[in-house]
Amino acid sequence: MIIVFMPFGWRMLVHKQTSAMIYDVHNAPWRPVAVVYGAAIFRGNRLSSILRDRMDTAIHLYENEVVAAILVSGDRQDDSYDEARAMADYARAHGVPEDDIIIDQAGKRTYDTCYRARNTFNLESAILVTQEFHLPRALFTCKQIGLESIGVVADRRTYRGSNWYNFRETAATMIALYDIIRQTPPTFTNITPDTLAR
Repeated sequence: MIIVFMPFGWRMLVHKQTSAMIYDVHNAPWRPVAVVYGAAIFRGNRLSSILRDRMDTAIHLYENEVVAAILVSGDRQDDSYDEARAMADYARAHGVPEDDIIIDQAGKRTYDTCYRARNTFNLESAILVTQEFHLPRALFTCKQIGLESIGVVADRRTYRGSNWYNFRETAATMIALYDIIRQTPPTFTNITPDTLAR
């Protein structure tokens, strides 16, 4: 019985530990960079609703000078599926200068994005931009890796499949504990700012 309820208890603990670090988009304090986590894209580099809301939230922070730059981090499976590239294109189309967009094409998982933000892109402080169900895990992971961070909620609508996301997050938060204990560098640490396509 304990084993069954342990993932739920652990998620509740992570949520409690990070709740004071989560802000609304309108009251977030200044940080140098917004880190935006990737999510699904569709044919033609069209962003899913979840990802579009993350980007719109980060762009709002940038436009209101709450951050000075946006790091977009996502999975790149091949030339036809590149979340970070699609995110960067979206930011540019909405007025963010290219020089203020940092592209990480190796953010396959939340852990990878956090690890690389700290150890590849050398960030010391950031605002994490993602949905409320995801923020506690992202904040916990970044904190344990040494990236001082706060979170801004990117929820701008009700998402289809929200119950599934919450169920999945319980398991993912348990995996995050395993990631932090091991702290193994991500597979694609050889992708550095100098080698990223601009």
